[in-house]
Amino acid sequence: MRVGLINQIHGGGDGNGPTWRSIHERARIAEDVGFDIFVFEDALLYRGEQKTDGVWESMTIVGALAATTSTIRLGQSVVNAPYRSPALLASMATTLDEISSGRYVLGLGAGNTPDSDYEAFGFPTDRRFSRFAEAIEIVHSLLKTGTADFHGEFYDVVSSELVLRGPSPAGPLINVAAGGDRMLGLVAQFADEWNWWGWDETLDQIRERIGPIVEKLESACRSEGRDPNSLTRTFDVYGIVAPGLSADHSLVNPIEGSAEQIAQTLLGFEAMGFEEVRCDVFPKTAGGIEAMAPVIEMVHAA
Repeated sequence: MRVGLINQIHGGGDGNGPTWRSIHERARIAEDVGFDIFVFEDALLYRGEQKTDGVWESMTIVGALAATTSTIRLGQSVVNAPYRSPALLASMATTLDEISSGRYVLGLGAGNTPDSDYEAFGFPTDRRFSRFAEAIEIVHSLLKTGTADFHGEFYDVVSSELVLRGPSPAGPLINVAAGGDRMLGLVAQFADEWNWWGWDETLDQIRERIGPIVEKLESACRSEGRDPNSLTRTFDVYGIVAPGLSADHSLVNPIEGSAEQIAQTLLGFEAMGFEEVRCDVFPKTAGGIEAMAPVIEMVHAA
């Protein structure tokens, strides 16, 4: 099973937010430690009651990381589809596929950040599923075939082509985050991978919650004439306290303990059918990433 590292690229304007240097350093350490993929958010603004956080533009961050790492896979946990027109998004994705030598994964979703984020940057907030259904059809066609012709309610693409394409024959992998019935139907139609997530839950709680979603996903695949096993399953887990370390956090049910205990918990996701688990690791320091090395080694060896 693969193990990924979840990262934050947001912060306030108080000088304590992430910098390009700090993001790159985390990616470099994650690569050295043996993490398989380095993922982060795609957002533009987080408005809170006490303060507002900004977010570095994620496609730019991917490009910079692709040019300065060599083995680790890269991508957003979820790209907010409304931020970019679908044909432009496909062009950006294949460009990142080229820069990364095939290591970019296009995580994609309908968008669920607060509406203030969308309104502040001029993006529509209505009918997100319908917009996404059109967008992913265009993205899929361009990435998988290099061409697209589409006339919908929200998007019109006329004889679009990706003349220059990256090294992946069928384009970068498309990983769609989905939990609802209609979104799972789009996963079955268009995705190479499926992603979902859990926050502050025990493994048993996740298993109980995720079981019905997986059943719907597999049913959707069968309805599309697709083998459910052809779809890679990935999971974002929040959060993990690195072995041997302590951290300030508000989690009630963190994954913690010895390296062996944490590894066994992560392998519980493999028993649920997940081939990749992305981990939000506390403390959010270089030492926290490095302390996960024995966990990764045990998971890879299992």
